[in-house]
Amino acid sequence: MKLPPFQSLFDAHRADVHRYLLAVAGPCEADDCFQETWLAALRAYPGLERADNLRGWLLRIAQRKALDAHRARGRRPQPQAEPPEAASGAGEAVGESAAWRALAALPPKQRAAVFCRTLLGMPYAELAQVLECSEEAARRNVHEGLKKLKEELKP
Repeated sequence: MKLPPFQSLFDAHRADVHRYLLAVAGPCEADDCFQETWLAALRAYPGLERADNLRGWLLRIAQRKALDAHRARGRRPQPQAEPPEAASGAGEAVGESAAWRALAALPPKQRAAVFCRTLLGMPYAELAQVLECSEEAARRNVHEGLKKLKEELKP
């Protein structure tokens, strides 16, 4: 089996991986997870046995890195003082909008499923590989995630 050059793989999938991590890990953790994902992929790439679904392989690595970041966040000390109020007239920063908060509140599998299906247009079969579940479970995660988002963002 002939693998494409790693640079070609990176060029073809970096935008999808970064957008996926923005949705799953959040805007604060996405860049670190992005770097960790590509480092892990680079290390594993020479020993890769199958090249039939490289995007799914990369997104699975990204999902694991986002989960690692989430676990690490739980072990970090939390600040005690209340953050200062935002200056009046300042718009919401990325990651502070109601949509970001609603997306971040979803369970990790639902968050990943909603992002991959709605923004990347990923087929359910590929989504099932990324989430390491059945195709029916992937469909259910998308459905439940979208249902929760609609309820949360209802005016």
